[in-house]
Amino acid sequence: MPPKDRGKGKLPVPLPTDMILKDTEGKVWRLGSQIGQGGFGLIYLASPHTHVPVEDDAVHVIKVEYLENGPLFSELKFYQRAAKQEQIRKWMNLKKIRCLGIPVFWGSGLAEYKGKSYRFMVMERLGQDLQRIFEGCGSRFKKETVLQLGARMLDTLEYIHENEYVHGDIKAANLLLGYTNPHEVYLADYGLSYRYCPNGNHKQYQENPRKGHNGTIEFTSIDAHKGVAPSRRGDLEILGYCMLQWLCGKLPWEQNLKDPVAVQAAKTRLMDELPDSVMEWDSSGSSCRELSKFLACVSNLAYDEKPKYQVLKKILLDGLESSGICYDGPLEFSTAACTRNHTAPKVSKVRIPKPKPKPVQQKQRKMGGEEYEEYVCQNEACAGTTDKHPHDEEKPSRLNRMLHETKPQQGPLLKPSLEPVPQKQNKVKEEERRWLRSRARVTYQHFQPEERPLTVQEHNQARKFAGHCLETPVQAGRGKQEKHSCT
Repeated sequence: MPPKDRGKGKLPVPLPTDMILKDTEGKVWRLGSQIGQGGFGLIYLASPHTHVPVEDDAVHVIKVEYLENGPLFSELKFYQRAAKQEQIRKWMNLKKIRCLGIPVFWGSGLAEYKGKSYRFMVMERLGQDLQRIFEGCGSRFKKETVLQLGARMLDTLEYIHENEYVHGDIKAANLLLGYTNPHEVYLADYGLSYRYCPNGNHKQYQENPRKGHNGTIEFTSIDAHKGVAPSRRGDLEILGYCMLQWLCGKLPWEQNLKDPVAVQAAKTRLMDELPDSVMEWDSSGSSCRELSKFLACVSNLAYDEKPKYQVLKKILLDGLESSGICYDGPLEFSTAACTRNHTAPKVSKVRIPKPKPKPVQQKQRKMGGEEYEEYVCQNEACAGTTDKHPHDEEKPSRLNRMLHETKPQQGPLLKPSLEPVPQKQNKVKEEERRWLRSRARVTYQHFQPEERPLTVQEHNQARKFAGHCLETPVQAGRGKQEKHSCT
């Protein structure tokens, strides 16, 4: 007989650490520290080794509620009827899957403390729940991770449905990673599980407004909003809403959660306008392609129709195929992977270290009768950081260009000794012009047109004086000079 509703929602008085409990099979368990609590019960670490205190790394937990509370009773009945370990092993071998996301049930029993009756259930210990991870990732999962989670949950739901039950409350808070293997994910908390098909007879579709909007408002099915008993179709619809939130970061009705009727209308609109409604919810469209197909298939199911689980699973696996990720491979929840999927991923900028300069050499120079240290960088990337003036290398090229552009190119050019260049650019140009004009008057008189060409002797004397070398000798009597270069 199910417990009465009186006392529903009351958390029990905590049990003392190291209390010994005996389950219905006669096995004893020792309580450790409390590690959590649900809506109706408390969760403790536990160990079958009653002669020593329970360690923090214990692999068992005990869930405790008042005897009259309903959720733990419903959860216990599910495990006793549908989740025996031998049943699960046979199913995994049949379906050739490595992990089925149903926690291991170890036992249950009753206990008394301070005049109060308790019901307890021993389970395998699980790790962190996905809701905390989801929030830690900026409320968004990588697309490949969403598809992996969806495909694995399909395996779990298929097993549950084949054993006459539906879960009814699928959400990130009820999905927990494995404690020993964090790349496995388990569907926990069967307090709202429902036997939709007792002895093979499916429940009839019947709306009941007094039972409407049952479950978690964000994700519950449209049938549940109408007060219809949970079904396989409803479980798959809830899973679709979860994946939509994980992928896009939010659901279209999240701003109206205090108004169940508005939420129901928004869900009905989304399902009626598939696939466009889902594609448009994500700005790029392509990121939600698999989810729109998934929800469209679910929407076409009749209330009592058996879903085609492998067809639904293939939709999700096709989305994983291009990425080369296996659906039962490692799960990635890193912050870098948790970016908005409909836009280009925002990759955090990585600072690439600049090449370190070679060791600095110290030279002693004298300046004004005093010595000072000069630091010379040996790295090519530090060119221009030594004591050489930044304009020293530019001046010869500028002078050569100006000299070569002088139209009357007769006779050799003298190699001038460069003068210090002022720092300001306008002063540099003015000094160069002044220097060229003075040199042209004193030394380069042959730039002016002459009445007669130079003789060989005159040319050689000028060449010797200037210290220039010509590429080709100038013949006597030629009025033009061949192309030359200054060294």
